[in-house]
Amino acid sequence: MDAPIPLELTPPTSLLLGPGPSQVHPRVLRALSTPLVGHLDPRFLDIMTEVQGMLRAVFRTDNAFTIAVSGTGSAGMEAALVNLVEPGDAVIVVVGCVPEYQASTSHASTSTGTPPSDVTVSSTRRAPRAWQSRPRPSIG
Repeated sequence: MDAPIPLELTPPTSLLLGPGPSQVHPRVLRALSTPLVGHLDPRFLDIMTEVQGMLRAVFRTDNAFTIAVSGTGSAGMEAALVNLVEPGDAVIVVVGCVPEYQASTSHASTSTGTPPSDVTVSSTRRAPRAWQSRPRPSIG
């Protein structure tokens, strides 16, 4: 049995109301319509090198391992936690729950989509815990 060929997807223009609001610039839409470059294509490495250079400029760093994370915002947050949290660190989890990467966690609750108040975060931070503070190496 032959499956029907779907028609071209033509969604209407809409205002994106995720964290933002964010409109997709026409230049980005044009770029998305260009042919794909596979991760094994030598041009892919050239593009990645260019993107890394732009990211270093944005984040004002000379770190050679500055990369774009291809994933959701949650993937980006997890990448940040994995790279910043060390065993024994104290972490305040404000919204949601993160794997504990051997860190001591405290939880501050708030409704989904509602940012926590300064008081909520401050009182959580002051809760009796074995907090240890150590200097972080400078990035950049």
